[in-house]
Amino acid sequence: MSHASAVASASSLAVNGGAPVSEKPIPMISVDITDADVEAAVRTLRTGMLAQGANVGAFETRFAELTGSRHAIACANGTCALQLAYEPLFEAGDEVLCPTWTYIATASMIAARGATPVFCDADPATYNIDVEDAAKRITPKTTAIAVTHLYGNPANIDAVQKLASAHNLSVIYDAAQAHLATYRGEGLGAYGDAVTYSFYPTKNMTTGEGGMVTVNSDELDHDVRLLRSHGETQKYTHERVGYNYRMTDVEAAIGLSQLDRIESVTARRRTNAAELNSLVSAIPGLHPPSVTDSAEHAYHLYVVRMDLDAFLCDRDAFLDALRAEGVQCAVHYPRPVHRQPVFSHLGAASFPVADQLAKSLFCVPVHPGIGKDDVARVGEALSKVAGAYAR
Repeated sequence: MSHASAVASASSLAVNGGAPVSEKPIPMISVDITDADVEAAVRTLRTGMLAQGANVGAFETRFAELTGSRHAIACANGTCALQLAYEPLFEAGDEVLCPTWTYIATASMIAARGATPVFCDADPATYNIDVEDAAKRITPKTTAIAVTHLYGNPANIDAVQKLASAHNLSVIYDAAQAHLATYRGEGLGAYGDAVTYSFYPTKNMTTGEGGMVTVNSDELDHDVRLLRSHGETQKYTHERVGYNYRMTDVEAAIGLSQLDRIESVTARRRTNAAELNSLVSAIPGLHPPSVTDSAEHAYHLYVVRMDLDAFLCDRDAFLDALRAEGVQCAVHYPRPVHRQPVFSHLGAASFPVADQLAKSLFCVPVHPGIGKDDVARVGEALSKVAGAYAR
């Protein structure tokens, strides 16, 4: 398309006064709370037993089975889950490999432990940690690697575990966005030393707030449980310094109710993603997400990559036009973690892939609250905006 024809067709965009693809905005997220969830919470409230109790234990048991892990430890939120997983596995002063293309909690809880996050670039295809880049950053102080299963797409676990084995590194997987994702047919809890999850309202399942640590070691299970509740082995007997990171029984009641349908809502996400894949693949200059070999994506987010040189606008102007068409969208994330002010003291290393992703990725709705017609309208809006701005 020539520049002149692109400008002419741009007049049809809703952002320029044209008719939008969808009069009613298609939401980027949908918090999935049903009457069954509400009733489960109310039943627990009426018992008066609100703190950690039987519901938490039942939630842990079911979640461990669902994720292929031996133990699951519920806690207050996903950031607490990272802190509980990190503390027994490395020490203050250690260096811990960490993706720079992730949410800040993956790295900030390393720093909170007194260790140093050593940032690693992203794989240009999957957007997860580039294991080859990580290998180049190992020093005698490196004792662990933290790996995010970003957007719900599992990392290359085989490569991560091979690197960890070669250098005697502990492995912590951040699966805050990857409920029910699998690798080689197994739940993500089957791998690594610890895996952490979040139940924030926008995640694939929620308890309001809440988190979970899964482990396969009895010793690590013991340590994490002590840390979760003041280092207490029995009432008023404390073996170590710990925290109050317990989950309430009200939250666990909601979690148990959500587990009743997590498989069906995940299947809906995958169906929506498959339809989006077909639509996005047909649009020049836009690319659907890649799935890691041997993995099954959970599609917490559906991320689209722009070829910036294929368009007359940047990513943010593209999204302004897409929103005007009635499709809500978002950027996860506007800057890599190594560019966050809190980590400026670590110096300026080069992470070209992550820096490029920060300019070229965006997310469109994939959640189970939208149906086939909504997905079609998302595809139509993407095609309309891409055509108008094509170089």
